[in-house]
Amino acid sequence: MTKVLYFTSRFPCWSETFIVREISELIRLGVDVHIVSLKHPVEKMVQSDAAALLDRVIYPLRGVRPVAQVLGTCLQHPRRELSALADIVRGLWRHPVALVKTLVVWWRTLALLPTLRGLAPDHLHAHWATYPSTSAMLASRRLDKPYSFTAHAHDIFLEDHMLAEKMRTAAFGVTISEFNLRYLADNVSPLALQCMRIIHCGVRPADFEFAPAGRHRQLILAVGRLAEIKGFDHLVDACELLARRNVPFECLVIGEGPLHRALQTRIDAAGLSDRVTMLGALKQEEVRAYLARAGVFALPSVVTASGDCDGIPVALMEAMAAGLPVVSTRVSGIPELIEHGSSGLLAEPGDAKELAQCIERLIADPASTREMAGMARRTIEREFDVAIEARKLLSAIERPA
Repeated sequence: MTKVLYFTSRFPCWSETFIVREISELIRLGVDVHIVSLKHPVEKMVQSDAAALLDRVIYPLRGVRPVAQVLGTCLQHPRRELSALADIVRGLWRHPVALVKTLVVWWRTLALLPTLRGLAPDHLHAHWATYPSTSAMLASRRLDKPYSFTAHAHDIFLEDHMLAEKMRTAAFGVTISEFNLRYLADNVSPLALQCMRIIHCGVRPADFEFAPAGRHRQLILAVGRLAEIKGFDHLVDACELLARRNVPFECLVIGEGPLHRALQTRIDAAGLSDRVTMLGALKQEEVRAYLARAGVFALPSVVTASGDCDGIPVALMEAMAAGLPVVSTRVSGIPELIEHGSSGLLAEPGDAKELAQCIERLIADPASTREMAGMARRTIEREFDVAIEARKLLSAIERPA
C-alpha cells in the first residue's frame, strides 16, 4: 500500500472541496493518506466529506514539546538547518511577511518530524506552491522521501515562494491548466515544461444528478468566496442592468468572505435587495439542492490590479455536472473548461453589460441552454472527473519519472 502525506495550509477549509475530493479518491484507490495541516482549524462549518477525514489529520504541536524537538534537531544537524534557513532568507528576503511565515513553517515542520517519520510515508504531496509545498520540501529532505506539489492560482500569479527551486527538487509538479503551465514556463522557469504535469481539480459526476429540464429559468445562482477575484460586484451591476430592461429574475449568492458587507451595500444601493440575496456559506448538500433548481449559474471572475485571479473554479464544474447552464469570463484557465457557445457562455472580465447579455440569453432560450448543458456534462465526465484525475496523480506518485 502506497503511503502519502498530504500537506495543506489548513484542514478542513470549506472552500477547498477539491482537495478533499482528491484525497478521498486516492483513499478509494487504496492509498494510505495522512494530512499535515500547517494551521489549526478555525471554521465552524465542516463539510461532511471533510469531516470523514479528520482522524487522518496531523496538526502543529503546542506547548513546550516543539521547542525541545526543534532545538534537538538543530543541535544534531546544525549545518543542514543553517543552510535551510539561509536558503529561505535568500529566496524570500524581498517579501518580509512571507519570510516570517516561512520561518514559522520551518519550525512547525521540524517539530512534526518524529510524527511524520513514524508514519513511514512513501511520498509527500502538497497543495499550493506556497507554505504547504515549502513544508513538504523541508520534510522531504529530512525524511529522504520524494515530494511533489500542485500549483493553483494565487500561489503562481501573486507569490513566488522559491518556485524554481521547488520545480528543480520535486519529483514532479502539478498544475491545473494549460494557462498555468505556459505562465510558469514564461515567468518562472522553462523547466516547467519538463517537470510540471497538468492534472485537473475535479468533481464526482455521480454526485450530481444531471437535470437540465424542469429548472426555474429566471433563478440566477452564484457560488464562491466573496473575494475580489470572483467578480461578484460585476454580477450585481449586471443584475441592475437586467432589472432596468425589465428582465424577470432572482439572484442568489452562496458564499462568505471579506467583501460581504461591500456587496450588500452595492445591492442595496442598486435597489436590488428584493431580487439579489446573499445566503452566506452553506453545506455542500444545500448547495447541490440550489444547483438542481436554478436556471443560470454565473461566476464572473476577474483579474485584480495585483494580478490575482482564479484558476479553474470548481464551482463551475459542479454546476456543469448538474446540468445548470453557466456564464463565466475569459480569465486564466476558464476557457479550457467552458467553450463559448457550446458548453456555456463567456463574457469579458469586468464587463457587466456583456455579462447581463449572456445571462439574458440563457434565460430567454431554454432549448439552446439544454444543448449547452449536455455538452457541459460531457466535458466534466471526460476531462474533470476527479476519479480520472486522481488516478493520474497516483500514477505520477508511483512512477514519477
